Amino acid sequence: MIRTATAHDIPVIHALIRELADYEKAPDEAKATPDQLREALFGEHPAAFAHIAEDDTTGEPVGFALWFLNFSTWRGVHGIYLEDLYVRPEARGGGHGKALLTELARICVERGYERLEWSVLNWNAPSIAFYEALGARPQDEWTVYRLTDEALGTLGGRA
Repeated sequence: MIRTATAHDIPVIHALIRELADYEKAPDEAKATPDQLREALFGEHPAAFAHIAEDDTTGEPVGFALWFLNFSTWRGVHGIYLEDLYVRPEARGGGHGKALLTELARICVERGYERLEWSVLNWNAPSIAFYEALGARPQDEWTVYRLTDEALGTLGGRA
């Protein structure tokens, strides 16, 4: 049901990212190209990793997890930051999301990573309930900040 993505999966990963952006009501924000994904996932120095969830009967991709390593200075070890987790609506409830998270947790345990973290939109009640049912807890004492676009360019010295 879950397998490591290969370069042949770039078109489906790109399509799933677009579907996720639509679901999150931000289709114009998903700007990654297939070439960028190919370089990030399978280039000379991969910066991210992905797993594909397949339908047990048809073998068709129905979801994915895209993640990268982070590092905890407090714990002194790497962790996984889950950038995207998405299962197509028609496949939800089939165990694919849990299987993807289980695989990432297995990788953490196997490699000695001590955290598996991700963000979820506050309005996404079904996902929040799903994550909490698995034992995940919100880190509500932290607020995420982000610099992008003009603010990032200004701070970074872009004219």
